[in-house]
Amino acid sequence: MKNIRNFCIIAHIDHGKSTLADRLLEFTKTVSEKDLQNQVLDSMDLERERGITIKSKAIQMQYSYEGQNYTLNLIDTPGHVDFSYEVSRSIAACEGALLIVDATQGIQAQTISNLYQAVDHDLAIIPVLNKMDMPSAMPEEVEDQILDLIGCERSDIIHASGKTGMGVEEILAAIVDRVSPPSGSAEAPLQALIFDSVFNSFRGIIAYFKVVNGEIRKGEQVKFVNTEHEYYADEVGILGLGLIPREVVKTGDVGYIISGIKSSKEVKVGDTITHVKRPCSNAIAGFEEVKPMVFAGVYPIDAEDYEDLRASIEKLQLNDASLTFLPESSAALGFGFRCGFLGLLHMEIIQERLDREFDMDVITTVPNVPYWAYTKKGEKIEVNNPSGLPDAAVLDYVEEPYIRAQVITKSDYIGNIMTLCLGKRGELIRQHYLTTDRVELEFDMPLAEIVFDFYDKLKSISKGYASFDYHTTGFRPSKLIKLDVLLNSESVDALSTLTHVDNAYNLGKRMCEKLKELIPRQQFDVAIQAAIGAKIISRETVKALRKDVTAKCYGGDITRKRKLLEKQKKGKKRMKQVGNVEVPQKAFLAVLKLD
Repeated sequence: MKNIRNFCIIAHIDHGKSTLADRLLEFTKTVSEKDLQNQVLDSMDLERERGITIKSKAIQMQYSYEGQNYTLNLIDTPGHVDFSYEVSRSIAACEGALLIVDATQGIQAQTISNLYQAVDHDLAIIPVLNKMDMPSAMPEEVEDQILDLIGCERSDIIHASGKTGMGVEEILAAIVDRVSPPSGSAEAPLQALIFDSVFNSFRGIIAYFKVVNGEIRKGEQVKFVNTEHEYYADEVGILGLGLIPREVVKTGDVGYIISGIKSSKEVKVGDTITHVKRPCSNAIAGFEEVKPMVFAGVYPIDAEDYEDLRASIEKLQLNDASLTFLPESSAALGFGFRCGFLGLLHMEIIQERLDREFDMDVITTVPNVPYWAYTKKGEKIEVNNPSGLPDAAVLDYVEEPYIRAQVITKSDYIGNIMTLCLGKRGELIRQHYLTTDRVELEFDMPLAEIVFDFYDKLKSISKGYASFDYHTTGFRPSKLIKLDVLLNSESVDALSTLTHVDNAYNLGKRMCEKLKELIPRQQFDVAIQAAIGAKIISRETVKALRKDVTAKCYGGDITRKRKLLEKQKKGKKRMKQVGNVEVPQKAFLAVLKLD
């Protein structure tokens, strides 16, 4: 056990984690040359196309150092703020972390947030300056930032390059020297932490775990503590580039178990595996439940696909434990699911994966955040959907979630960023200069304001130099109202939103204008209205396609023309009563990108 090292790689998005992981695998000859490709651990096509890591991946490497063989278990983690939950799971399964900082960009917001998580778990931190081969690298400046942040020695910082392979040997040596081996007892009852699971259509569910105490052998009867289900370990093994079967997985190792589990509800990430005959006394603590930040309705385009959609989301949930869903129905869209996501990128990725992996075409409604509504009787109701808001007559007040946002940027862009954040109902908490031209700003802001387009705007006004991270700080009372969209006096529940009083008029007006562009013309006038309760605050009309019924009347009496027009008017009125307006999928998405 003293020759095992478990470590993860943490960094801000685009700082070169996956590329550096490629070099580590290449150097330790874990991956043969024919299997080697860029971002070898990013197995999804989607990850390669976008150049981001979505799922953390585990892989085992063998490394000889000073005449001894070491087993290194690496977990590569995502860098985007939406997937910080994946990072927290990886950190729980490790004893050390490589903190990678881009030498051309310096420390970014997500670097700091991931670092704090690692420090809370008492991980050994190894700072690495990546992209040192770039002409624009600023090693001295970035080293100073790292020293301020961690308080290590300058000689502890390793200079590396994921592209050229510089510094890889030093990194592996530092992992062996500075990361402590796993602390566990081989004689104690089995205790293994599940940190991930994947669905395989032939073998059922494969759970990935780290053995904290004891050992697990092939064919033994095991029990999952939280769900209280018992299974036989049909196959156990370690994680190479594929799955490598073993007779036994020992203390401190990271491995997998296949036991013919078919239902996604039976495997919970963060659960503890133990033996049936000799169980451990308690489950492994310190694992947090994920809290969705954004809710949206997901509906099948064809109502008959409802059950297929349920099966697809359940399989996705196995691979992505942060996705939550509940059935719901909508007057406009039929039956579907209310899904909880970690952010807008997460929502986009799930939509894309449903389309690619399960061939499901879905409609997604306007996303919103969770609110607490308090009635005059003192009841407290959680509202994930605007249609769930109690009636104005019984509603006392509404609380919305607030976040502490941390923005790190060059000092040239402070003015623009402050204007953006204050315009989103933010309050400046503090301003702290990290170096002469890099500043850290902290704001308290409502989560609802950053859900839609905040990140895109921040990137564009700072020319891509600002980095952003946040964590929730609780709920605060707020003046929120429900804004309804009516088509021909019929409310479209999928387009209704909860918004702050100050933004309601402006948002309603812009929604109507946008929908007027997107709703196709009918044989009758379509009235698009935005309403708060019974009060209409904005209206647009999509004009009818008309036939010129008076074309055949040349000259003659005006009453003849009027008679034909009146006849047409009656027909249009009757048509309006029976006709219904289809809202195209584009309209739901366009409402999000109103600017």
